Amino acid sequence: MIDVAEPLAARMRPVSLDEVVGQDHILGPGKLLRRVIEADRLTNVILYGPPGCGKTTLAEVIAKTTKRNFVRLSGVLSGVADIRRICERARDELGGSGTILFIDEIHRFNKSQQDVLLPYVENGTVVLVGATTHNPNFFINTPLTSRSLVFELHPLAPADIAKLVDRALSDEKRGYGTAKSRLDGDAREFLATICDGDARHALTALEIAMRSTPADADGTVRLTLDVMQECVQRRQVRYDKTEEGHYDTISAFIKSIRGSDPDAAVYWLGKMLSAGEDPRFIARRLVISASEDIGNADPRGITVAVAAMQACEFVGMPECRINLAQATTYLATAPKSNASCLAIDESMADVESGAVQPVPEHLKNKHVRAIGSAEVTEYKYPHNFANHFVKQDYLTVKKTYYRPTDQGYEATIKKRLAAINDSLHNTDCS
Repeated sequence: MIDVAEPLAARMRPVSLDEVVGQDHILGPGKLLRRVIEADRLTNVILYGPPGCGKTTLAEVIAKTTKRNFVRLSGVLSGVADIRRICERARDELGGSGTILFIDEIHRFNKSQQDVLLPYVENGTVVLVGATTHNPNFFINTPLTSRSLVFELHPLAPADIAKLVDRALSDEKRGYGTAKSRLDGDAREFLATICDGDARHALTALEIAMRSTPADADGTVRLTLDVMQECVQRRQVRYDKTEEGHYDTISAFIKSIRGSDPDAAVYWLGKMLSAGEDPRFIARRLVISASEDIGNADPRGITVAVAAMQACEFVGMPECRINLAQATTYLATAPKSNASCLAIDESMADVESGAVQPVPEHLKNKHVRAIGSAEVTEYKYPHNFANHFVKQDYLTVKKTYYRPTDQGYEATIKKRLAAINDSLHNTDCS
């Protein structure tokens, strides 16, 4: 029996695998997850993906397919007592049909709660099906993920969203098939695109439109582009400032700058600012990128980045978006070099591996006679020599760390270092 009081998104959940739209990479013919569901041979599974992509839908399909007991828990509402109660009951029933334990938002369980669950999963008392919007590698204990198959679900494509919307309008039992309605093509395209792969968001907007739009003279509810735009309202940016969306987006931002794509970099900047990201965080990342990815290929990059960071502190949003955009486009279009970054990483690796060199006597703060030597080691002041350079050792064991590239100003640096190295073979320079 369909409860018409339920939200449309809940009523339209598939009741079989054949009704599931999208996720062909794991549910297509012959794919592993489809095979184990259809054969009712499910092992521990973690379903990972963004909101509205079908994680709970898959759990409902499993519940309708399996002959085993199917028990639901919520990572938000359930606690240790609930876990123990269900698992102890499942242990008492071992030898029977078995129990599948579905935990929605399993990432909400803290480490202690997940540890309570572990022994029951490990010894097969329950088969775990966990659903999460967060990367299991970061938010679920390693012992649980190592005992589970992890399937990543993708946001639904616009064509998939459109198919679900059409199904909801035509389904006479669960949707609006008994009502006269007309969805304009541009409204359909807008809804399929604006919901960012979230089926729940699309169906909720459709339900609002159907319930709030008056029918015309012949009793038809006409869903125009204006109607759908009003029902969807402002697009919600999928972005969690403390979790994965935050790290994925800033990663795309920095990699776009590194890849010299100012358009992509500005897009990711706009996404972060629209989602409410702290502009100071973005500015700090620009300062890092200016040295890590641009370096001496354009020494002005660090100046521009630091100026943008100071502007963010002084001006604030929304105006500092302009400062950030200027710095972003400057760094994205600047010549690139990571030679400075490689140099410091290599030198630190040498130090940390135990290859620590002593400071040469002539470079020490106080020049003293070396122990066991009759000679006084003297420091040669480069400015007292031609071209402000003199041959002397600055490392006990000479090694090259900084290798300038041919990019931008670093090409000039490379030529100067080559000239200095050539002069080292000239004994007259000393």
